[in-house]
Amino acid sequence: LAGTRIICDRKFLLECKNSPAARTPPCCLPQTPAVTSLAQSSLVKLEELKERNESEEAMPGEQPRATV
Repeated sequence: LAGTRIICDRKFLLECKNSPAARTPPCCLPQTPAVTSLAQSSLVKLEELKERNESEEAMPGEQPRATV
């Protein structure tokens, strides 16, 4: 097997990290839930957790009950 070996130095790779092309996914990339995008159920769970955290922050005087 013959192939081409691409060698990049560390500085070049670190500069590529900040490139606008590195921050956007390719246009032809398929949308696969939980791989390339969040699954709809995950979004619902995130919203529920956010609401729960906000409600807990709204009531700072209450202490969580210990279960025995």
